[in-house]
Amino acid sequence: MKFLTSILTLSTFFILKSNAQEEQLNKIPKRIYTTKKLVKVPIIDGKINEDAWDVVEWSSDFVEKTPDEGSAPTSQTKFKVMYDEKYLYIALRALDDNPELIQQRLSRRDGFAGDRINVIIDSYHDKRTAFAFTTTAAGVKGEEIVTGNGDSFDASWNPIWYTDANVDDKGWTAEMKIPFSQLRFGNAKEQIWGFNINRTIFRLQERSLWQRIPNDQAGFISEAGELHGLVDLKSQKQLEIQPFTVLQYDNYPAVPNNPYKDGSDFKINAGLDAKIGITNDLTLDLTINPDFGQVEADPGAIALDGFQIFFREQRPFFVENKNIFDFKFANGRDNLFYSRRIGRNPHRYPSLENGEFADVPQNSTILGAAKFSGKTQNGWSVGILESVTSNEFAEVKQVNGETREEIVEPLTNYFVARAQKDFNDRNSYIGGILTATNRNLDGDFSELHKAAYTGGLDFRHTWKEREYYLEGNAILSYVSGSEEAIELTQRSIARLFQREGADYVNVDNTRTSLTGTGGRVEMGKQGGGNWRYNGGFVWRSPELELNDVGFLRQTDEMIQFAEAKYLWQEPKGIYRNINVSLEQSTTYDFGGNLNKFRYELQGNVNWENNWSTNAGYGSSSKIHRNAFLRGGPRWRAADDIFYYASINSDRSKKLSFRVSYLKVKSEEEVFKRDRYTFRINYQPFDSFSMSLNNEFSQTEDKTQYVTTRDFGSLKRYILGNIKNDTWSSTLRLNYSLNPNFSIQFYGQPYISRGRYSNFNFVNNAVASSVNDRVSFYDENQITQATTTTGSSIYTINENQNNETYSFTNPDFSFVQLQTNLVVRWEYKPGSELFLVWARGSSGSQSISDSLTDSVSNQIFDVPANDTFLLKATYRFVR
Repeated sequence: MKFLTSILTLSTFFILKSNAQEEQLNKIPKRIYTTKKLVKVPIIDGKINEDAWDVVEWSSDFVEKTPDEGSAPTSQTKFKVMYDEKYLYIALRALDDNPELIQQRLSRRDGFAGDRINVIIDSYHDKRTAFAFTTTAAGVKGEEIVTGNGDSFDASWNPIWYTDANVDDKGWTAEMKIPFSQLRFGNAKEQIWGFNINRTIFRLQERSLWQRIPNDQAGFISEAGELHGLVDLKSQKQLEIQPFTVLQYDNYPAVPNNPYKDGSDFKINAGLDAKIGITNDLTLDLTINPDFGQVEADPGAIALDGFQIFFREQRPFFVENKNIFDFKFANGRDNLFYSRRIGRNPHRYPSLENGEFADVPQNSTILGAAKFSGKTQNGWSVGILESVTSNEFAEVKQVNGETREEIVEPLTNYFVARAQKDFNDRNSYIGGILTATNRNLDGDFSELHKAAYTGGLDFRHTWKEREYYLEGNAILSYVSGSEEAIELTQRSIARLFQREGADYVNVDNTRTSLTGTGGRVEMGKQGGGNWRYNGGFVWRSPELELNDVGFLRQTDEMIQFAEAKYLWQEPKGIYRNINVSLEQSTTYDFGGNLNKFRYELQGNVNWENNWSTNAGYGSSSKIHRNAFLRGGPRWRAADDIFYYASINSDRSKKLSFRVSYLKVKSEEEVFKRDRYTFRINYQPFDSFSMSLNNEFSQTEDKTQYVTTRDFGSLKRYILGNIKNDTWSSTLRLNYSLNPNFSIQFYGQPYISRGRYSNFNFVNNAVASSVNDRVSFYDENQITQATTTTGSSIYTINENQNNETYSFTNPDFSFVQLQTNLVVRWEYKPGSELFLVWARGSSGSQSISDSLTDSVSNQIFDVPANDTFLLKATYRFVR
């Protein structure tokens, strides 16, 4: 036994040693560019025709990244870098034997269209975070903060910098002038920064890099080359002050006798935003009386399952650097910080008597907000956000002509603190987050939490040249309030402690607090060779609650997951690359019940002609839903299979498209869905582009939940056969006069229509067959009638006696129209003028009409709301 142990130990030692030697032999050497201080300042016109650039040498020898990694690119790229006390200067020469084919597509800032070059600067030199500056052949600029070692590119960052480009007979050239105040770096005598340059030849869909990074190498920022020679850089603490003014005119249909809805409103607002560099690493963002309006409306959506819908953040203050505060602790959209909670619509609506009218604020007023964020040279990433929203009052016009005020939202303070620390030569980090929501209820609002706190820890460790990783997080939540508030939380759709048959949870109406946990652990292989795989575990305890300042869709889940993927990364024959993956997961609740087993096989092929196809097949079985009956017993859903496919044409062409199809069908034909998507992009000339995205789905479900009614001592969980048709069409038009002046149009009609029939009630919620799970009402048990108010009511008389119950006809046809026209002019770097016209309406149409007729009626027959907005900003920069 000892002999075998010795043999195994020696074998392991030699294997590890040989692996380490092989890694050293195969490791791509770091390239180094040494810059120098300039003698003369060049003019940034994109032409590189001045002798000011002669102080430094060209660097070239780029290597193709895609499609044929490691080979010589179709056309080479060269660059120079120099600096002075305040700026970094970069000259770029993109050679091209066919300059007439260079794609000079105009767009607004961060459009990333056409031929372009990205300069990637890891000034922290933490090998995980970088600043990316992009110039296109048309001179359009773009910027991104790169985090997660290249996993996330955040284009919300808008620093002040200067660039221009020019096309000539050798290809195209560009110049950049980047203020050091916009970067973050330490205080070393000589700076060493991570550095790389990426060039995209758009017509070929070809990328090349200055520092080669093989496709099987995990990481991106960590594998960059280095920029040397930056000596005695002085700290350039950022100071930016940006006042703004907003004029807004609203025109809408007047409401008879309502003094608050007379048909038009005019508002004027002014405020101030500021960025203050506390150190060269850390920045304080302040805002006074902020403008938190969003120009583009939220897309249409209807939640038939009762759960809340996630909408992305679009307000500038919260969008910028949002990655710092992200803490996605499990899977899906769940996050400890969901900024749309701040400035939300009021929780209450005033109590009105007949003949009374109310003026209710649409959103809570944000009195002020501040963000402190940055990353230090020794590896600390920090972010602190503080915001206060005011008491909100509705003014009520009484029948006697007098007015009164009713409070609809309490004074609320929101606080978020986030930190991470790198260690182990930047291969690992550990971090944490703390959020706090405190409301000044002042003896009122017994339905709201008085306080809500969450805390979390996260970590990530990588090894063997970052090929393997182990990561995880764990969170704890605590909410407190009145007995009423905590009972409402226990009964909410995310928990439903009152549900029948769940003996491990129950409603306690004497509790004044709840404490919950959640988290995720995952381990896998992310680089090296052709295989990728991972596996892990996610949990959300029943008492977990994040929705005061976070986003949590549901609780009471434990999920095991695993995935294996194989990659063909070298182009061969007709394809560029292929990947095939297999995913598997099982879901349990905290009562130990198996609620789902799921697997999915999918594959993706990128073809030689720049087209791509994607297809997949999967199945879900043992499906049980704890929340389906809204407090009723655990529900057995029918097992299903699904498959999908999509085709994408070459997006470098003037005309490109995407077509996709999804099919879901269950056993016994209880549930089926067909979803079709067609997207077209067209750019007839460089300054104009358009896209049209159409999505149509048809869903039929024989057991869609409708409502719950009492029938003697029993509960009747009423279901129906729904035929739900949903259609949306999103049109975007973009015209750019130059890189700083653009006109954009966005329009989206949306309709969702549901028609119910064959109503039934739950008989045995966990039976294997639908015929045993439900009992259908016959024509003698159910009658339909119209009330004096025009509502349609179904009345059920099961036993043909006087014991009846009723419910409202659940049919619906919801239609929404949203359009926006935005004119944007960046009249000087960082200072902008916006002119906006937004038009929209929403309402119900006849369920007997076709989808197109319903949309047409909503557009042409229903009066719309119009908003005209003029916003001007001016940025003072030191």
